[in-house]
Amino acid sequence: MASTSAAASSSSKYAKHRRIGEEEEEEEEAEEELERFDDFTIASSWERFISEIEAICRQWLADGPNILTIIAPLSASGVVLDDPESTKLLSSVAIALSNCGGNWPAFVPVHDPSRKAYIGIQNLGTVFTRRFEADRIGSQVPIRLMHLEGLHELFLSKFVLSSTDFPARVKVNFSMKLTYRTPEYDYYNEETLVSEANESIAESEVANHPKKQWDDDCSWAEWYSAEDPVKGFELTAIWGERVFEETLEMAEVENASSFDADCWLLHPIVSPYMVDDSIGKFVGFASQLQLLVKAFESSAEAQFLEDFVADTSGQENSKSTVTVPPPSVVDRVMKDFFNDEVGNSNYVEAENKYGRAMKGAPSDSLFAQFCLHALWFGNCHIRAIAVLWIDFVREIRWCWEESERLPRMKSTSSIDLCTCLIHQKLHMLAICIERKKSLSREKGTDHAHEDGISNSVAQNKTRKGSAGVVPSMMLLNTFQEMHAPYTQDALLMTEDMHEERLHAAEAFGNAVGLSGQLERDVLSSDMSAFKAANPDAVFEDFIRWHSPGDWVSEDRAEGSSGWPPKGRLSQRMSEHGNMWRKIWNDAPALPVSEQKFLLDPIREGEKVIHYLETLRPQQLLEQMVCTAFKSSADILNRTTYGGFKLMKTKMDQLYATLASTLKSLQGKSDISDLSDDLKRLCQVFEHIEKLLILAASVHRKLIDAPRLSQAIFTEYFNYYLPKMGTSLESVCYEKEFTAKEKVGMHERDAVSNLFPPPTANQSWRKVLSMGNLLNGHEPIQREIVFSVIERISNGHYSSPTPLSTDEQIETHRMYISGTSNDLWVALSVTSWD
Repeated sequence: MASTSAAASSSSKYAKHRRIGEEEEEEEEAEEELERFDDFTIASSWERFISEIEAICRQWLADGPNILTIIAPLSASGVVLDDPESTKLLSSVAIALSNCGGNWPAFVPVHDPSRKAYIGIQNLGTVFTRRFEADRIGSQVPIRLMHLEGLHELFLSKFVLSSTDFPARVKVNFSMKLTYRTPEYDYYNEETLVSEANESIAESEVANHPKKQWDDDCSWAEWYSAEDPVKGFELTAIWGERVFEETLEMAEVENASSFDADCWLLHPIVSPYMVDDSIGKFVGFASQLQLLVKAFESSAEAQFLEDFVADTSGQENSKSTVTVPPPSVVDRVMKDFFNDEVGNSNYVEAENKYGRAMKGAPSDSLFAQFCLHALWFGNCHIRAIAVLWIDFVREIRWCWEESERLPRMKSTSSIDLCTCLIHQKLHMLAICIERKKSLSREKGTDHAHEDGISNSVAQNKTRKGSAGVVPSMMLLNTFQEMHAPYTQDALLMTEDMHEERLHAAEAFGNAVGLSGQLERDVLSSDMSAFKAANPDAVFEDFIRWHSPGDWVSEDRAEGSSGWPPKGRLSQRMSEHGNMWRKIWNDAPALPVSEQKFLLDPIREGEKVIHYLETLRPQQLLEQMVCTAFKSSADILNRTTYGGFKLMKTKMDQLYATLASTLKSLQGKSDISDLSDDLKRLCQVFEHIEKLLILAASVHRKLIDAPRLSQAIFTEYFNYYLPKMGTSLESVCYEKEFTAKEKVGMHERDAVSNLFPPPTANQSWRKVLSMGNLLNGHEPIQREIVFSVIERISNGHYSSPTPLSTDEQIETHRMYISGTSNDLWVALSVTSWD
């Protein structure tokens, strides 16, 4: 604790520091009127001055221990420029402290204020006194003091009155701490230098070359460029205490390699936005998701998206106070959606088990890409989203009318009902477009192609729609190879179609009948296709292929000698009036190409377009919020960060939190009830996004030292953890991240690579070297300690009266800190006199 004060008489220019309340002062004045007397033992003004200082010191003693006193004048300079005056002041304070029994050190600022120089004194009981002297050279440091030899000589000079009185051999304890800082990494220069090594590049080409960012190959780089959270590293090399007797030995230490240091400590220099408690200053997915939540809150203001786009400049309405990007930007975004080079999506759901519980769209799908673009389009307000959606649906209609495939969408497989409804609809539309295209082809061409395949396989002109021979299976009655037919895909339905069928069945009271009719239609189609591919087949052949569990084989396996194989239909298939046999008898022999589609692609495709064009704003934003959160998390989850366990755990927690919070959106809850939860979710997302980016940065910088990178991230994680509350209010925590991690001997090479040697293309400050370079880099800070430990009976300032102890004490200590342009020196001398 430091307290700045001055003590003096009423005529002195030093202010007295008193901690007495107004009520206490009034009581003391009343007592003084009754008990005032003059103390004639205090004869001089100097003694009275000491007495007043003593009173103040006693008050300080009552306030608490371990107080550092600095005595400063109330002048413009704040220092004592007169040497005798400073000495007298310091002596007065020392006497006052001694009278009080205090052993605090006291300091007086002296010389020019820019030097920040001090003299000080400390009483250590009744025998010892410690004197202090500190000064600073704030300009070009003399060359002699830029080297350890000169600093060693400076320390020795404090033992004697002149340079000719240097002790011949004095054992000096020495320790040193050097701090190096990595240069800011220049990705552009690195790329340019590699190119220059291969071939010469014109200056104009170099000037127009896009600058490479640190995160260009990171998963989030497609959407935004993140500020590197690790600005660099500070490496502290420590030489433990050594004993030297000659100045020349200092040169050997100065020329020694930093690898010879006893200990290396590494500290990451973290960007301010990584330690700031306030939320919202970081620009990433979290900041844009917060804007999307605000748009969601506004979505209930209108029934149609066109209402947000309408020109309302003459009205005082929030919808008219925002602008949208120009048409050129809209066109560029649409080209990114519907680029001819974009193929069918091979999107795979996130590995995280909570991914499918969010009811969003797969990250690489068309709607997910729309949501991600919307986050950055026109600052993601409701009007910009409406403009983008209307143009988006217009392009989808064009694809439908022109039978152009939808990009980023699968046109096969079943519809995943765990995704959001918009994605289901787009999947349905992609399938309808493909089936619509097949309908437009000439049937004769399809038939000729199909018959050609069948004939080439079976050499039988009556066979149609064969997809190939079924291995090891033959028809029961003719001993011909069995052919598998092309069949129609199962009837595809989106979530709302299932609900419509269920409501219709409930309305007519025949839910079982409706489901049974659907099953009969599919079964009839498969039987017709099987008959066309196998004209001589019987019902038992179809059962053996389609439902082998309903064929009970007897004593001989197929393929063995003897024909036909012995077997029979299962009980359910052999019952009188079996539905499957009835359908078989009624099914015509028709290949898929001649059958009526189970799903009418024209009707279903138009229904999808109608749904997209009439979607209510709130319905759109609900699905956008789920998909945007999920897709953003999926993108971050693809980041390579060295497999840090704490980060992996946090990502799993993020998915779990997303799933539980976004589940309420699927229940059609009121917007006002969800607003606070979604805002808190944005805050959680920001914390984890920042942590993940830092993990990626640390990992790639220390990729050859995985233990060290893991330890540094763990230190930061524990520092940042208290800030990760879910409260919307900002809470103040520790502002600085100061942790240092010890570098193992086997990790020093990897750490030294953070300090690449200076190149000719890099501009370096021309300074006189102070030695101890690391790959050509000079320390940004030196801390050196010289000290001498002597026995009391042998000291330079020993008492003329022999003492009963031969205790060792540090008589001289010099602390040096700084650089070649800013050097601080502090000396303490302990004496007994």
